[in-house]
Amino acid sequence: MVIKNVNLEIVCGITSVLPTNIHPEVAFAGKSNVGKSSLINGLMNRKAYARTSSQPGKTQTINYYMINEDVYFVDLPGYGYATAAVSVKEKWGKMIEKYLQTSEMLKGVFLLLDIRHDPSTNDKNMYEWILHNGFKPIIIATKMDKLNRSQVAKHVKAIRTGLNAGSDTIIIPYSAVTKQGRDEIWATIESLIS
Repeated sequence: MVIKNVNLEIVCGITSVLPTNIHPEVAFAGKSNVGKSSLINGLMNRKAYARTSSQPGKTQTINYYMINEDVYFVDLPGYGYATAAVSVKEKWGKMIEKYLQTSEMLKGVFLLLDIRHDPSTNDKNMYEWILHNGFKPIIIATKMDKLNRSQVAKHVKAIRTGLNAGSDTIIIPYSAVTKQGRDEIWATIESLIS
């Protein structure tokens, strides 16, 4: 995919009304600090368009990035160890749920997991929740560059087992550093929106 233009078009907070879009959407979910912003920047060929942070829980809104006037990347708030109050986290959860249940243009949900670790309880819950909302999550196993190449298959298998995911669940190892996996993710996006 040749990226001609990228634009952060819509930002929805806890009290916002979600937009009605005419373009297809693909959503990105994952726990805080798993590398969502880095992945989105990598897919868009931008260094720092989506704000990255070493501080977990930076994305606290639903951000809609318009790519090539063709497709929206929807960046969902991270879950997990953000230092937000429980009441705020519950509101984020409701916001994400509302998005998954009401977006008419949502074509697929990518769930990001750190390839180095077995899925956490939060990861498993999110996976089940996405399934429950009628989508088959596509797993992106981030931070692949932190492993030796020989370890990747073993860790992918651990993620599949940990999520209790079938053999038909797509798991794509990805590195924000080397961009390995980028073309496969784009091919998946193009097949979802075509």
